[in-house]
Amino acid sequence: MIDEQIEIPTADGRVTTFISRPERGGPFPAVLFYMDAPGIREELRDMARRIASVGYYVMLPNLYYRSGAMELGKLPPEPDAPERKRMYALMESLSIPKIMSDTDALIAHAEKNGADTTKIGCVGYCMSGQYAINAAARYPDRVRAAASIYGVRLLTEAADSPHKVAAKAKGELYFACAEVDHWMPMEQVEPLRRELRDADARAEVEVYPGVQHGFAFPARPVYDKPSAERHWERLFALFRRNLG
Repeated sequence: MIDEQIEIPTADGRVTTFISRPERGGPFPAVLFYMDAPGIREELRDMARRIASVGYYVMLPNLYYRSGAMELGKLPPEPDAPERKRMYALMESLSIPKIMSDTDALIAHAEKNGADTTKIGCVGYCMSGQYAINAAARYPDRVRAAASIYGVRLLTEAADSPHKVAAKAKGELYFACAEVDHWMPMEQVEPLRRELRDADARAEVEVYPGVQHGFAFPARPVYDKPSAERHWERLFALFRRNLG
């Protein structure tokens, strides 16, 4: 495996991006890995490496680069802790248009550096599930597969709400929802499934029973290994079907 961390020019600056890819072979399909709210950390780099190890050019961008933040460090459990308030402020500083602009730059870089950008996969966790789905809608002929893993804000009134833009995507979409998730409560899951069905989107919504938001992250107290491994199986199968 080859790992590198580089600065990629964007419309708003330079986004620090961790890239992992197999050492030999290629070109490998590009996979955009959108981080969750706690930001870039070794836990996410390890997940990026796991995806890359089966034959992908994986890009993990620091979405907080506009604010000059990157690794936020350990977050205390108290919801009112200053560190958590900072994280929430950083999360709110983002928007779908900003991340789609970054996505343009990431794909352009991948295209110039040996990745196969005719077949792109996207995955977003937590705050970034909405970004993965919007990327699939923005690049319907390139993004062949996109996954939202316990994503939030999937069903809003905004024009770029994932349940609305999914109709523009041609790729296969996958939504993994935790049964215990106050960010995306169960009462929103069936409406999401219904809206996607009515939009004739190529989408599956799956509920992971008995687990909490964040269940796939090994360093989280809510980590659930059986469900985490199932999410990997589902993600790899999604990419294998659509990216090769």
